[in-house]
Amino acid sequence: MLLAGDFGKAPATRCCSENGDQRKNIKEKSDINIAAVVGNQPVCESTDNGDLPSYVAVFIEKEVGNDLKSLKKLDKLIEQMTESKMQLEEQVLTVSSEIPKRIQSALKNAEESKQFLNHFLEQESHLFSSINSHLLTAQPWIEDLGAMINQIEEIERHLAYLKWISQIEELSDNIQQYLMTNNVPEAASTLVFMAELDIKLQESSCTHLLGFMRATVKFWHKILKDKLTSDFEEILAQLHWPFIAPPQSQTVGISRPASAPEIYSNLETLFCQLLKLQTSDELLTETKQLPEKYSLPASPTVILPIQIMLTPLQKRFRYHFRGNRQTNVISKPEWYLAQVLMWIGNHTQFLDEKIQPILDKVGSSVNARLEFSRGLMMLVLEKLAADIPCLLYDDSLFCHLVDEVLLFERELHSVHGYPSTFANCMHILSEETCFQRWLTVERKFALQKMDSMLSSEAAWISQYKDITDVDEMKVPDCAETFMTLLLVITDRYKNLPTASRKLQFLELQKDLVDDFRIRLTQVMKEETRASLGFRYCAILNAVNYISTVLADWADNVFFLQLQQAALEVFAENNTLSKLQLGQLASMESSVFDDMINLLERLKHDMLTRQVDHVFREVKDAAKLYKKERWLSLPSQSEQAVMSLSSSACPLLLTLRDRLLQLEQQLCFSLFKIFWQMLVEKLDIYIYQEIILANHFNEGGAAQLHFDMTRNLFPLFSHYCKRPENYFKHVKEACIVLNLNTGCALLLRDVLQSTSGQPPATAALNEVGIYKLAQQDVEILLNLRTNWPNTGK
Repeated sequence: MLLAGDFGKAPATRCCSENGDQRKNIKEKSDINIAAVVGNQPVCESTDNGDLPSYVAVFIEKEVGNDLKSLKKLDKLIEQMTESKMQLEEQVLTVSSEIPKRIQSALKNAEESKQFLNHFLEQESHLFSSINSHLLTAQPWIEDLGAMINQIEEIERHLAYLKWISQIEELSDNIQQYLMTNNVPEAASTLVFMAELDIKLQESSCTHLLGFMRATVKFWHKILKDKLTSDFEEILAQLHWPFIAPPQSQTVGISRPASAPEIYSNLETLFCQLLKLQTSDELLTETKQLPEKYSLPASPTVILPIQIMLTPLQKRFRYHFRGNRQTNVISKPEWYLAQVLMWIGNHTQFLDEKIQPILDKVGSSVNARLEFSRGLMMLVLEKLAADIPCLLYDDSLFCHLVDEVLLFERELHSVHGYPSTFANCMHILSEETCFQRWLTVERKFALQKMDSMLSSEAAWISQYKDITDVDEMKVPDCAETFMTLLLVITDRYKNLPTASRKLQFLELQKDLVDDFRIRLTQVMKEETRASLGFRYCAILNAVNYISTVLADWADNVFFLQLQQAALEVFAENNTLSKLQLGQLASMESSVFDDMINLLERLKHDMLTRQVDHVFREVKDAAKLYKKERWLSLPSQSEQAVMSLSSSACPLLLTLRDRLLQLEQQLCFSLFKIFWQMLVEKLDIYIYQEIILANHFNEGGAAQLHFDMTRNLFPLFSHYCKRPENYFKHVKEACIVLNLNTGCALLLRDVLQSTSGQPPATAALNEVGIYKLAQQDVEILLNLRTNWPNTGK
């Protein structure tokens, strides 16, 4: 290593052991640094290879060049290089002096760390020995102390057990004292507290304590409940509860009006005290539930005071509608359903005016009227669950039961505001066996109804044929009756509790629509030979009406909800493609799309058959018109008055008669499609078979124009404002044939000179040609015979 003072000098004799390479490296580094500082640029590749003279020559050439005056810069360059050399020497000296110090410090720190580590290891060994010795000495103490702790814990458990027993006995004594002093409210409050303690103890494994607590709660609950129930029933009796007569004839209240406030005050007091027993009553009373197969929604038990108010009605219901009573007739479900509705109606006013304010006052969220209805509904559900298995396979009785239940449900929800989220009769009808039987019976009676409606003499006659405003659709009786049937089915199942059941009914409706479509198709095939006849048109009106109504239903909220439910079912079962699922989810398609598409196809086929029939008749009537001598007809100037071609009369008469006939027999929307389809075919026919098949002189062109614009087009003016727009080929052909000679010559020249170019299109548009192609116009121009003799 070079000493600090010898950097940049020739090495002394004591450093002779340094080889030549080391000296060369030092020299190269110094030269490179100098070049970097002076030239302010990186060292070129030649210096890296040791070619320093070349680099110096290049550097001198750059700085001095051939200009001798530049030699003045040498002093400044030498000063800069000397200064740079001194800076580099200082940097090297600083680094050379600091590195050994850092190494020495690091070695010292490592040695100290090693000594500390050894010291800690010695301490750890000593502590480990001490701890083991201490554990051996303390082991007997630990065992003795553990036994004492176990004894303490056992005593604490016993003490806690005794405290619970003491607390229960204290509460029991308090209730007894309250009852002895006739302080029923405090006794009820204490029982509530005891019941809450019972609930807290449910997680305990002390079975005897739990049993003692439950027995104590049950004991005092029975005493308090019996006492309060007796007093409450006495108050209700003074109010003539229950109200059997309708509200108008009720004498709600008492014979002495002066004591009414006192009775209602006692009613409120007893009602509130009974409410306090709700917690213990729910704890002790097992709610009677119907089997799980009915999937009733979870609901709390009816509050205790309402239960007591329901008791006399429950007794009456069971007396009349169970056992061998004459009122318990399985074929008369309307008897007990009507009775329940009457009871609800009779007590609504009292519950709203007298009971609901009490519940609101104590901060309860219970609705008195709905709670009362819910209690009576359980009687109906139990009765239905017992009766349905007995009449499941008697179609007449079962269908009657379903009808009555649906009427009962409708009135219950609409009149009495009973929520559909509560347990109701639809849950009983949704039970698997009952529901499948319902579907079967519904299908059977619907098919029977369809048979009768199609075999009726008035099946194809509109009920409103004499009322123009109502009979726009010209719907035959069978189609209207069928859609009414579907609407009734919808009303019957729309309140079912689950979407899956509703979807099954929707499939039934779609099957019925398809069945009715097949029946209409069969009748239509029988009438094919008379495709313009009354019955054929009635079938077409029926198909159009059903398709229109189904399209309207597809936008109904109820069916949109079913569509969403169906989407979820299809997604779970992977029964539809991703495209179909996407269409359903985006509402591009509906649940009735398949049926609507089939009906629309049938409608189109029937309309096409009618159009073809009329078109054939028109073509037959146009045979003479096709053979008209268009080439030799007199010009317009040679006639006093233009008149219709005699050969066109059969054509126009046939067309007029058929239009009038079908306008009377088809509904407006169908007739519109019909005449537009017919016009499309007629336009092409006249253009191709009459115009393009003949040559026209000036008189022939004028006669054609007169026949079309003054006679054919006006036949359709009753159906649209500008009928000529539907005869685009004929109208534009007449324009071309009737152009004056000068315009025709100019147009022909333009078309021949600018074939397929924009000027040709502009020229055609200028004379009113938009539909016909340029080639068609050239053909039409060649059909003219009234060209002047130009000598060409």
